[in-house]
Amino acid sequence: METGELTRILKDICEHTGAEIGLSPFGGEETEFVLDYCGEKIPAFLRGSGEDAEKLARLVSYLFAGAEANLFPDKNSYLKSILLGEGGRRYLYRFMTKYNVQDAPCYALEIIVDRRMEEAVSHVESCLAETGDLVVGMDDVRLAVVVFRDETQLPVELGAFLAQSLYEELGVKASVGIGCEMRSFTEIAESYNQAATAVRMSGLLRSKGEVHTYREYLLIKMLEDLPESRRKEYMEQFHITRIGEVFSDEEMMSTAEEFLENSLNISETSRNLYMHRNTLMYRLDKIERLTGLNIRNFSDAVTFRVITILYRLLQ
Repeated sequence: METGELTRILKDICEHTGAEIGLSPFGGEETEFVLDYCGEKIPAFLRGSGEDAEKLARLVSYLFAGAEANLFPDKNSYLKSILLGEGGRRYLYRFMTKYNVQDAPCYALEIIVDRRMEEAVSHVESCLAETGDLVVGMDDVRLAVVVFRDETQLPVELGAFLAQSLYEELGVKASVGIGCEMRSFTEIAESYNQAATAVRMSGLLRSKGEVHTYREYLLIKMLEDLPESRRKEYMEQFHITRIGEVFSDEEMMSTAEEFLENSLNISETSRNLYMHRNTLMYRLDKIERLTGLNIRNFSDAVTFRVITILYRLLQ
């Protein structure tokens, strides 16, 4: 049983009433009573016996019920806390029961908007009004969406639809992160953390587009989780002394990023950058001269991507 929040509430009540309360018998004279915690009956013990002790136990039960009911005063506060991983499973089950939320496979989105936050939340709610999905504002720029699995729409398609709708209807630019699908609503905090990571990583790597999935950035997250000393060690092991010249050249880096985004396709990269093929080849050759990496080859392209990630994480 998860008793951290329960114990905290009892401690606060003890400080205000002077009662000595435990969740297991003290031994000796004591009064047993019951606390209603997240819909479950929890036995508690008050040191002392007799009529005064029984009155005090009733007072403690009353104070506990009020404190427990006020942990999350409204649905949005409750959902926000769940997404942030606060509380335990009992809070999740209480939320599901209170608001008739299904315990089904689901995933989370984080949407960052550049302005008009309240209107953005209302708009996303209207877009999902018939679905049973959940929407909540997390702060002044972030809103979260809990999406219950829909076989007819892929997560990326939903993210793109919401980003486009926000722009067309409100003139709001949005960046959308998508977490992995979880087996149960009880695991939704993990998916939301992944969605937030995807948005953050897209900014770090200046990724194109409005919609980003956690799976795209799993390698980056693995490298980020390493101690900084280990990241520096790996960076040094590549022995590329002139890599800073590449990273400081915005034109060269944007060319390399576009080339990698287009699966090492020279023709497509030329079209997307409105760049002559020979100019593109010249820039790729220059990267090779400075780094020793021919990113037209898959293995060197992977190495270049890892070095880029390490460099930006170390910054």
